[in-house]
Amino acid sequence: MKSNNLLKITGLHVSVGDKEILHGVDLTVNSDETHVLMGPNGTGKSTLGYAITGNPAYTVTEGDIVFGGESIVDMPVNERAKKGIFLSFQNPLEVPGVTLSSFIRSALEQKTKTRLRLWDFKKKLAETMKLLDMDESYADRDLNVGFSGGEKKKAEILQMLMLEPKLAILDETDSGLDVDAVRTVSQGVKLYRERVHGSLLIITHSTRILVALTVDAAHVMENGVIVKNGGAELVDKINEKGFSAI
Repeated sequence: MKSNNLLKITGLHVSVGDKEILHGVDLTVNSDETHVLMGPNGTGKSTLGYAITGNPAYTVTEGDIVFGGESIVDMPVNERAKKGIFLSFQNPLEVPGVTLSSFIRSALEQKTKTRLRLWDFKKKLAETMKLLDMDESYADRDLNVGFSGGEKKKAEILQMLMLEPKLAILDETDSGLDVDAVRTVSQGVKLYRERVHGSLLIITHSTRILVALTVDAAHVMENGVIVKNGGAELVDKINEKGFSAI
């Protein structure tokens, strides 16, 4: 019988330089699930996201990351992206000279290994931007250059909806956003779950982005290990009593 595991992390130790950040993380995310990873700042949540996506600054010293039944520990970033892993950054990079539209089109062509008809691509892009209340003019602007915090986050959710990854990791996507921007981003994330049925790993210490979502599992990280696993009720408990109650 085929396993439903999309992502299976076992005994993962990750270092940056000489410093070990993760000290043996175990985490399983099944297909078509929404998981929340919570915990105080500086506990290694973002490190886990970077390790899954293959950021070369983060070295796996022990353990394994299996995605779609295949170990990806030795796989470069671009190959992991092609397999369907997407990371929304806490602070998205500005890329002068590359428009948002051409960036997404190039990424899609890399993923699908086919040339996209420009008219079809532009039509889908315009429709998706409309869903996110994004001005169409942003498509022709350099990626994230001069974008506000909210616009950068919307641009990342736009990429996620266009690329349709199997696993989307959202790292503090709601940080620094006003109420309206959080609502728009939340709706975009909800659309991704409804349309693509991809899995989500939402890294956060706030729960504003979770309002529109059904949470399947929640995890609490402290000092580089996951210390508690539970369901949506764990999120409610943290909201009510804080991490010290866990």
